[in-house]
Amino acid sequence: MNKPVSLFTLTAAIIVVAWWWLGAAVPMPPSPLVAGEKLYCVSYAPFRGGQSPLDMSTKIAAAQIEQDLAQLAKVTDCVRTYSVDFGIEQVPEIAHRLGLKVLLGIWVSSHADRTQYQISTGVALANQFPDVVRAVIVGNEVLLRGEVSPTVLGELIRTVKSRVKAPVTYADVWEFWLRHRELASAVDFVTIHILPYWEDDPVAASAAADHVSDIRRRVAENFPHKEIVIGEVGWPSAGRMREGALPSPANQARVVSDVLERGKRGNFRVNVIEAFDQPWKRALEGTVGGHWGVFDDSTRQQKFVWGTPVSNHPNWPWQAAAGIALAALMFAIASRQRAAGAGEIGLGAWAGIALNAAVAGMLLGWTVENLPIESLGAAGWLRGISFGVLAIAARVVGAAAMAGAISAPEFARMIGHKADRVRDPLVLAAGAILMMVTVMALQSALGLSFDPRYRDFPFAPLTAAVFPFVLLSFRCPVAGRRALAEALAAVLLALCAVFIIWNETIANWQALWFSAALALLALSLLRARVAPG
Repeated sequence: MNKPVSLFTLTAAIIVVAWWWLGAAVPMPPSPLVAGEKLYCVSYAPFRGGQSPLDMSTKIAAAQIEQDLAQLAKVTDCVRTYSVDFGIEQVPEIAHRLGLKVLLGIWVSSHADRTQYQISTGVALANQFPDVVRAVIVGNEVLLRGEVSPTVLGELIRTVKSRVKAPVTYADVWEFWLRHRELASAVDFVTIHILPYWEDDPVAASAAADHVSDIRRRVAENFPHKEIVIGEVGWPSAGRMREGALPSPANQARVVSDVLERGKRGNFRVNVIEAFDQPWKRALEGTVGGHWGVFDDSTRQQKFVWGTPVSNHPNWPWQAAAGIALAALMFAIASRQRAAGAGEIGLGAWAGIALNAAVAGMLLGWTVENLPIESLGAAGWLRGISFGVLAIAARVVGAAAMAGAISAPEFARMIGHKADRVRDPLVLAAGAILMMVTVMALQSALGLSFDPRYRDFPFAPLTAAVFPFVLLSFRCPVAGRRALAEALAAVLLALCAVFIIWNETIANWQALWFSAALALLALSLLRARVAPG
């Protein structure tokens, strides 16, 4: 068997094994719910697809809400709402028909007129459906947002409490209850939000249940005569890591399951956030904001089954197949380059092509999988598609360049004086791709350095686009003085890489991987030389 066939076979095997490992189902603990048992409550917002409460003209049809609640009634006894507008005011009536309870939310904001509308509508609904409304929640994280003072909020809570028979509470992040303990006298029970992922010091999924239990115990010690209800707890299934907190389907299933089990053991009530993914939240919180649902937004299907292993890449066989197809294309292009007159390709070059193809095959599926998840709006899609196209183009051109022992030209020969510009199509393609990869890497690196909170780490497409040029810089070194533009870009990339690791900590493997890709790109740029003459 000749060298290309042997190396391609090995490459295909590596791709399959890598994707089999990535797609392997993660074991889950036993179901926290006994047969027939349902969740105590789950946060519900009716918005789908492009629907958004950020658009004040949005009005959700009753039929859409009824479809959602009929589905939720199979898994929960209750839904928590956050306002009484956009059509959400129809929830109590529909819940009554379906046998569901409601934690009725009244949205409090800095707009006094809108707050008064919320109060009057919410009070009317609570009194109209006393057998449905389990409690009224006056305000959600309004102190966290800083929209009203604790004094004003307390007056609003007491006003509602005097006008309804249902228990009344206020919901906020647990720290704000400890800062404003005087509010406890206004409520019937204390409702706290504990989101381990969003803590100032993010908590890993494996420690999330312990964190929730510890925080609830701490709050209970400060309010010994009040019931402490966890009004929000959950975990995202997709998005960027925050230190050691990794969003994934498996981690979401584990965290929710573990917290529910702790709730049963500790005899406290838990409301899970949230029922369905809410894509509109991506505009406020980045990718991760749209993926907290137990049910997927587009398919409306539950993401996991209690106690059943969960795969983070359930489509891995197709992703492996796509990777092998890309690897085959790269080997074919390299062979064609040899047939076109590049001469005999040595074992070292074939090994480089195989390594390039293996990495490409492993990262192609990841890049495509993340594209619709991380792309928000026209600009986001343009950026995501550009990264994906560059990742594939770099692999294909890199294979041909490796076979032909061709190095990427310095930037000056791409955009400098017309007489000095490169003419060879393959060299021109390599140089153009490297320039675009450098620009996009700089944009991503600077964004994650100066405004990182809601930005994703494009580690897969960046690595795929960078790796061929690293191999080429060693396969085809050029003698001469260092290229100035490349050197400056390399220094900036290296500085960003160091800062990102420091800012995200070494617990964040997405940040480490992305920074390593930046470092590899910086290395290949530093090896760029202006040829003598």
